[in-house]
Amino acid sequence: MEAVVAGDHACLTFSDPEERLDMVAAFVHAGLGTGQKVLCLTEAIAPPQLSQELANRLVPVREPLRTGQLQIHGSDQSWLASGTPTATGMIDMLSAQLELATGEGYPGLRVSADMVWATGPLAAIEQLLVFESDVTTLFGDGRLTVICQYDRDRFDPVTLMAAAQAHHHTVAAAVYHDDALLRVCRQYRPPGLRLAGEIDATHAEVLVAALAEALRLDHDLYVNLAALRFIDASSASAIVRAALSLPADRTMTVMCRGVVLDMIKLCGAGEAQQLRVRERHGES
Repeated sequence: MEAVVAGDHACLTFSDPEERLDMVAAFVHAGLGTGQKVLCLTEAIAPPQLSQELANRLVPVREPLRTGQLQIHGSDQSWLASGTPTATGMIDMLSAQLELATGEGYPGLRVSADMVWATGPLAAIEQLLVFESDVTTLFGDGRLTVICQYDRDRFDPVTLMAAAQAHHHTVAAAVYHDDALLRVCRQYRPPGLRLAGEIDATHAEVLVAALAEALRLDHDLYVNLAALRFIDASSASAIVRAALSLPADRTMTVMCRGVVLDMIKLCGAGEAQQLRVRERHGES
């Protein structure tokens, strides 16, 4: 998410909802940290759930929500507030929100926009694409930064291509490995790695390389194994060894559960003072 700067109109296409939430959390956190107003327009999950997901990713939401620096609204309160949306109406809504943020004393407005509402019965895809093209007129002075999110499982390839072309650039999670059994990608908030599927010794090089990059990029890193169904002893030991390599002022937090949690503990997690192992409950 470091590639998104003030004044950008970015397109995030995704298949994994958890990866999307990680990147949205990083985007929101950066905006709050620089004193901007942040507006989250959500559809796939309800506003209270999105607030909790941000908090789970170490975004300080309570005070910004209280002061109004952070606002979270569903599509029925934003894009669909006036019924069937039009490109002009959507642009006017964003323009009004930008002027409101400026009038409240904020240096800029960050908008996280889940665009899956456009696949619903009231939506008009052609109006969405006109909006994505014409809204560029609002980005000239750098006060507005928007990241539009498109679920690859909900939008057809033609719409996804047209939407991507209408943005300044596209963003996506850095993926270190992706096949039928295992996906390893960067986690942006909290910073570190996310693994999903199953991992054994055949993927040792991938794991070691991904851990090495996380150790280089992040002072305190998180290894999210909540979506991992199986891990062998060699892979669990590699994670523990990486934690042991950290100096005393750095930490690694591993999120896991079930048999993965058991294996991490069996492979010496208790011997690494820099390692924090947390059990993840519920869905990953």
